[in-house]
Amino acid sequence: MEKQFHIQNRQSLYSAMENGTILILFSGKAPIKTADENYAFFADRNFVYLTGLTDEGIAFVAEKSGGSVNEKIFLLRPDMMAERWTGRRIKADEATEISGIENILYVDNLNSVIKGMAQSGHYHAVYLDFDRMNEDEPLNSAFSYSAYLKEQYPYLSQKNIRPFIRRLRTIKVPCEIEAMRIAEQITGEGIKAMMHASKPGIYEYQLKAEFDYALAQRGVLSPAFPSIISAGNNNFCIHYYGYRGIANDGDMILNDVGACWDDHNTDVSRGFPCNGKFSDKQKLLYECAYATSEHMFNEYVKPGIPMASVDAEIRRYNYERLKDIGLVKTFGEIGKYMWHGGAHHVGYDTHDVVDASLPVSEGMVFCIDVGIYVEEWGIGFRLEDNCLITSDGCENLSAGIPRSISEIEDEMKK
Repeated sequence: MEKQFHIQNRQSLYSAMENGTILILFSGKAPIKTADENYAFFADRNFVYLTGLTDEGIAFVAEKSGGSVNEKIFLLRPDMMAERWTGRRIKADEATEISGIENILYVDNLNSVIKGMAQSGHYHAVYLDFDRMNEDEPLNSAFSYSAYLKEQYPYLSQKNIRPFIRRLRTIKVPCEIEAMRIAEQITGEGIKAMMHASKPGIYEYQLKAEFDYALAQRGVLSPAFPSIISAGNNNFCIHYYGYRGIANDGDMILNDVGACWDDHNTDVSRGFPCNGKFSDKQKLLYECAYATSEHMFNEYVKPGIPMASVDAEIRRYNYERLKDIGLVKTFGEIGKYMWHGGAHHVGYDTHDVVDASLPVSEGMVFCIDVGIYVEEWGIGFRLEDNCLITSDGCENLSAGIPRSISEIEDEMKK
C-alpha cells in the first residue's frame, strides 16, 4: 500500500474522534513460545491499516485539539547489539516514507509525552484499541497501557476506537482490491499445485508442501492463515491442522487456504477427489454446492441486501438442492449436513474486522462458502470463493481457480 492510503485512513478516523482526545495504538509484541523462544512477530492489523508499519514494539499517537491533529510515531532506539541478534530496526526516515508521519520519536519517550498531554488541560479522553474475543485471552498492549493510564491519570476517560476502525475497514478501496486480486492468483497457483500432485497414498503434509512451495516461489513466505488441508474422515474437522493423514483412493481432498499480498488475505476452499475423478455420490453433492455458489454470485448478491441474508440464502438454496437429491426432507435437517456459516468478510484479517451491521455495499469483500458434510457417505468438502461487491452486483475474485467438476478434473489431468 502507498503511504497515501494510510494517510487517508487516518484522516477518515480523525473525523470520528472528538476534540480534546488522544489516540494511542501499539504494533504489539510477539508472545513467548517456549523457554527463550518467541513466536514470529505479527503486527496488529489496525496499526498496520493506519500506519503501514509492521515493526515490533512501536507505538502511534494522535492528538486532536481545536480541530487539528498532531501525529507521532514512537520507534525502538537503534541498538547495535540487539539488531545483531534480531535484525535491523526501522529508521525515522523510513517510517516517515511508509506512514507519511513526520514526527518520529523513540518509544522510551512515550510515557513522558503522554504525561505532558495529560497534564496540559487540553484533553479529556484517550482512545485505545480494545480487542479481546475471549475472557481467558492474554491482555494486549492496549489493556496494559489502559491500566497505567487509570493509575496515573484517572481524570482521563477511556474510549474504544475499534468500532470506528471496523467501519472503515468494511469497504475496500481500489488499491486493496488490486492487492487481493494478486493474492487470488497466487492462491490459485497453490491450489492447482495440490491438484497436480494429488494421488491415492499421498500424505496431507505433502499436499501442504506443494501449496507452501507454490506460494514461496511467488514471494509469499507464509500463508494468509494456517492452511486447512485434509483427506477422507479428517474433512469432518472444520479447522483441521494435523496434516498427517493419507488420502486413500476415492477420498475427497478438502483445502481451505489463502495467500497474503501487501497485507491483504484471500480465503478459498476447493474440494477435489484425490484420484482426479469424482464418484457418482461426490458429483451429486458437489453439484449442490456448485449450484448454490453460482446462484449466490449470479442471482442473489448485490448492494442493498442485509449482510445477514447472505448466509441465510446459502442455507436455504443449498437445502433445496439437497432436498432434490433426497438427502433431506425438511429444513430442520439442514444442520446435519451444513455445519458452519457461509459468509465472512476478508481483508487485513481472514475473518476481517468490520461492521457487520452494514448492508451489503459496493467495495465489500466477503466469502461465499458452501460446506457439505455427509459422514454416512464419507464425503465432506466446501466450495468457498471471495465475493467483491460492485455498483450493481458482484464479482467472484477467485473464479479463475478451477471450481466446476469439469474444470477440476481437467486440471488434475495436467
